[in-house]
Amino acid sequence: MSLSAAENDSASEIHIPAEIDWHMLDKSRFFFLGAALFSGVSAGLYPVVVLKTRQQVSPTQISSVKLSFSIMRHEGVRGFYRGFGTSLMGTIPARALYMAALEVTKSSVGTATVRLGFSDTQATAIANAAAGLSSAMAAQVVWTPIDVVSQRLMVQGCNSSNSKISKNMIPSWDSCVYRNGIDAFRKILRADGPSGLYRGFGISILTYAPSNAVWWASYSVAHRLIWGGIACSTNKKEESSVNGRGFGYRPDSKAMVAVQGLCAAMASGVSAMITMPLDTIKTRMQVLDGEQNGIRQPLTVIQTVKNLVKEGGFAACYRGLGPRWVSMSMSATTMITTYEFLKRLSTKRREGFSS
Repeated sequence: MSLSAAENDSASEIHIPAEIDWHMLDKSRFFFLGAALFSGVSAGLYPVVVLKTRQQVSPTQISSVKLSFSIMRHEGVRGFYRGFGTSLMGTIPARALYMAALEVTKSSVGTATVRLGFSDTQATAIANAAAGLSSAMAAQVVWTPIDVVSQRLMVQGCNSSNSKISKNMIPSWDSCVYRNGIDAFRKILRADGPSGLYRGFGISILTYAPSNAVWWASYSVAHRLIWGGIACSTNKKEESSVNGRGFGYRPDSKAMVAVQGLCAAMASGVSAMITMPLDTIKTRMQVLDGEQNGIRQPLTVIQTVKNLVKEGGFAACYRGLGPRWVSMSMSATTMITTYEFLKRLSTKRREGFSS
């Protein structure tokens, strides 16, 4: 059974396009267009990611506005795009894995939960949560090494402002200068081996897997609540009309995009608040090193948490929350609208799917 049934619960009141399942897609077009569209999205949002990363590794609280002016004054526009080339190279395969795992899991889990007797609302939430979990885990296999390299490049050159860094921490970027992503990849591999490229992999899974699960579950719930509210409002208007009964509300593309954007922003706020401490720990583990008896070594989770608490208490775990929420909201809004648009562009032409 397809999850498209879940979209038709209120067909008599509100008509929204049916869900497009994995088997309905032209896979080649889906991945090719997806790579192009999401590369553009990544380019637009990358400066916010740079701000978030620098705030997270900073030993003191610094506002986004002040940090932005500092980067512009000392590094120019290029400072906002440090590591972007590396990030872009990883975005394409990581997004391909993400989208494939997302659609396959959502379709299979959705079918299974409906057969088990769950309501359409419950089935949709469970399927979206499971899809978010599996897609994040699949993408991290590619994304963690890219994350490590791009984040090192993002913070390179800002060590002068971090002179007050904790005595038992040393910036990983101090020991060498990275000319570009390939140079950083080689130097990290030479210094730390393959494990250096997967530094923070475990905490990345613990960060992004629940974050994606919470996001997709929250998005599906918000999506149904908002459309349910619109349906109720439409029903009341129709009941008060002269004829006493209408033919239901069929939203146009602008209404669809507006609702998707609002749902994405709401889901991002919930997800960012819940997983922000984990994201801060992950970033520091990937960018900073520990020092014990004059020997540099990767920080552990416990050491990272202790350092954060020393610097600013529990609130230090939420440094960069503003940029992260903005980044997640903007990314999620563009991602979900682009994603839905992409799915409709990639629908197999030979099959007709009614809305």
